[in-house]
Amino acid sequence: MAQRFGGKYSPAQQPPASGTPPPRHPFHGKTPSRAGGRANMMFFVPLVLLPRAFGSDPNGLALTLVAFGALILAAWLTREGLKAEDAWSTRKIARRPAIPRKIFGSALTGTGLFLAGLDGTGLITPLVYAILGAGLHSLAFGLDPLSDKGIEGIDTFQQDRVARVIDEAEKHLGAMTDAIRRAGDRGLEARMARFQDTVREMFRTIEEDPRDLAAARKYLVVYLLGARDATRKFSEFYGRTRDNAARKDFETLLDDLETNFSARTRAMLLDDRSDLDVEIEVLRERLQREGVRLRPETAIKGE
Repeated sequence: MAQRFGGKYSPAQQPPASGTPPPRHPFHGKTPSRAGGRANMMFFVPLVLLPRAFGSDPNGLALTLVAFGALILAAWLTREGLKAEDAWSTRKIARRPAIPRKIFGSALTGTGLFLAGLDGTGLITPLVYAILGAGLHSLAFGLDPLSDKGIEGIDTFQQDRVARVIDEAEKHLGAMTDAIRRAGDRGLEARMARFQDTVREMFRTIEEDPRDLAAARKYLVVYLLGARDATRKFSEFYGRTRDNAARKDFETLLDDLETNFSARTRAMLLDDRSDLDVEIEVLRERLQREGVRLRPETAIKGE
């Protein structure tokens, strides 16, 4: 009979506690990040300029090093631009990135290639390098998102308040991730990732309806702050002692937090459904007052 593989360094697969949502696939709701591969290769390509730089006269050395710096900065901006675009794409409601990093990356790529192509024989060849480099960079990585998404009809003041609260909550989640990694337990890292997925579902729900912020503020500010502090203290203690009782207590804490965050998110969605039902019923009453008769098979139902 087949048996599940397990061992000392394998994540424990224990059934979830009562009331806890069933575990999801590790890649549930995630898409591959594009901030890698080609973007990371751009950090290695400028290295070919270094032997040339240190084999040149002082003017050539300075010019080549400036070109090297421009290309490295272009690679960094491109990678950060891809990360910002991924974050923009995953949200239903999002503002365009404040800084068009990929566009600046294309311009710096052209600038770096122009400087690298200067050899004292003229400007035509360096200009060709610059134009081709900037154009091919834009074709390979695209442009930054240049418009907001899903903002129409939403109070921008409320949306900005939501963005500030969620940004602060994301910092707490990042601190929790860093702390649990220091504990050196892959099972706990996976458990923490599942809890954070549940929290981010609340983020997306609030972004879609900023009115939910008042009901969720305690969760995003008070509870996450307490969870962050508890994670740090647990990581320090567990890293020294490997106390299984403390590990079980911490997993129970995550179970309780996840259950409460899930329940709050479901309650917010039910409130949104109730608001929809009210709007539909009001519309039906208005239509009836105007003398519009709705046939049963075409009537708008609030169910």
